[in-house]
Amino acid sequence: MTLQQEIVGNAMQMAVVNLQPGQTVYCEAGKFLFKTANVSMETRLSGPSQGGGQQAQGGAPGMGGMLRQAVGTAMQVGQRALAGESLAFQYFTSQGEGTVGFAGVLPGEMRALELDGTRAWFAEKDAFVAAESSVEFGIAWQGGRTGRSGGEGFVLEKFTGRGTVIIAGSGNFIDLNPADFGGRIEVDTGCIVAFEEGIQYGVQRIGGLNRQGMMNAVFGGEGLSLATLEGNGRVILQSMTIEGLANALKKAQGGDKQGPTGGLFSTHTG
Repeated sequence: MTLQQEIVGNAMQMAVVNLQPGQTVYCEAGKFLFKTANVSMETRLSGPSQGGGQQAQGGAPGMGGMLRQAVGTAMQVGQRALAGESLAFQYFTSQGEGTVGFAGVLPGEMRALELDGTRAWFAEKDAFVAAESSVEFGIAWQGGRTGRSGGEGFVLEKFTGRGTVIIAGSGNFIDLNPADFGGRIEVDTGCIVAFEEGIQYGVQRIGGLNRQGMMNAVFGGEGLSLATLEGNGRVILQSMTIEGLANALKKAQGGDKQGPTGGLFSTHTG
């Protein structure tokens, strides 16, 4: 059953989802706006990949199934806690034809991604808004040096299965395919919103530890690293970062933008 949804608004978009009888969507806590009275709301600690979605055929799970669900839920909660995420999901199920509204937390654009089961999607940890219960949620860690250097790229959310996933970002979205640019693009780490499975994510140092490299880091506002995206697939970037928005607000209030070191010691958070 295809999820009927519409993205509305301009500077601060929201998603209006029309549910059919028995249809379920889930969202990250804090992304819900409104619902009609015939849509029930339930808060759970588990995502659909740990039994949080619609119950499978065959009735209630046995003792072994219940134990596996409990272990899976605990693991997912632990992963989300380590990632700095909300610990709970909110589920919405319509008893008839109902409506639910969702939005991101910053001014910007929203997008509905359609998963057909052939390719997963990866999104930065603040991008996820809502999804059908047929879409499985997971955490994909970018370990080692790449994760430590990449800031936001250390934690990615992974979506698999079939159905609709709704994401949000800051500012406007830009759609690119590295294959159209020689197979590789280099991006401010805070601008990455989501990309398809098959795209290789990495982090590279901006120049060497020479005069120009230090000029880029100290006065260019980019710190010491850029994200690299390689391969053939869709990439969604955002035109604004949370750090950029915070700096603009701080400057408007009379504060310093970044201080004398520019982006050298800054940490991207958006």
